[in-house]
Amino acid sequence: MSTYWQNYFKKNGLALGLFMLLAVLIWTLVMIILPQLYMMDFSFRANVPPPQWGSETHVYTLEHYRYLIYGNVNSTDAINYIDLGVFGRTILASIFVTLIDVCLCYPVAYYLAHVAKGGWGRLMVMSLIIPFWVNELLRAFAFKVMFGTGGVINDVLIALGILDQPYDFIRENTALYSGLVYAYILLMIFPIYNAVESLDKNQIEAARDMGSPWWRIHWRVVIPHAKPGITSGCTMVFMLTAGALAAPQILGGPSSLWFTQLVYKWFNNSANWARGSAYALVLLILCIVFVLLMMRFFKVKLGEIAK
Repeated sequence: MSTYWQNYFKKNGLALGLFMLLAVLIWTLVMIILPQLYMMDFSFRANVPPPQWGSETHVYTLEHYRYLIYGNVNSTDAINYIDLGVFGRTILASIFVTLIDVCLCYPVAYYLAHVAKGGWGRLMVMSLIIPFWVNELLRAFAFKVMFGTGGVINDVLIALGILDQPYDFIRENTALYSGLVYAYILLMIFPIYNAVESLDKNQIEAARDMGSPWWRIHWRVVIPHAKPGITSGCTMVFMLTAGALAAPQILGGPSSLWFTQLVYKWFNNSANWARGSAYALVLLILCIVFVLLMMRFFKVKLGEIAK
């Protein structure tokens, strides 16, 4: 038995250690691996009614992936511009939301880790956590009320004389992006906070004593140390944003279709589970590729992210 497992069982005990390993194994197998494998198999199957599943007509095919790329066989377009366009916009919007979250959350995480002290720090943490006691759907509807043409933001801007008439924030997707940025902000703040908090303050003081400006201290000292936290936060925010469904349906404008809404349509409205599985699998693969690219870009390993 390796030293790692010896230390693991020594720390947790044989019974508790085996229980945790078994629980993680069952959770990973039943809740993650098997459903994804089943969905992958389904995505390569012909779309037939449930009574015919497993029959000779339930054959393997690339029809659903071909549809995503080329569209309907009767279409005059060379490729499926609509679905591929929605897919591209979803990915670009998810990257945009992730970048905004990084820019907003890094200063907050650093302030909590190295500036805020005692009761003030605890108050800030509680101020971040308590609003998320409200259900995600209710928060989305609250954003719709705030950004609506008769909402609080328009009323304030008109009262201040900045606008002459209400601005349609819903149609311009301002409400959608704001809602998505806010929805996953804690998943960016706390990983960065955990990474920055472990940084020895003497390194920051040494850099300051040597005359480094604040931006160089962050660029050369703090950010390299916080790379695992930043990578972890970016990974979670991107994947959850790309897979969001409630916020795009509630806050999205008439022209802002999210890729998950196409998946929902195939599964529920069109009763084409095979095509919905293919679309969902493509999104899953893209998210995994994004995670690997983030790890390569920040030059961190999976074990560092999990710390």
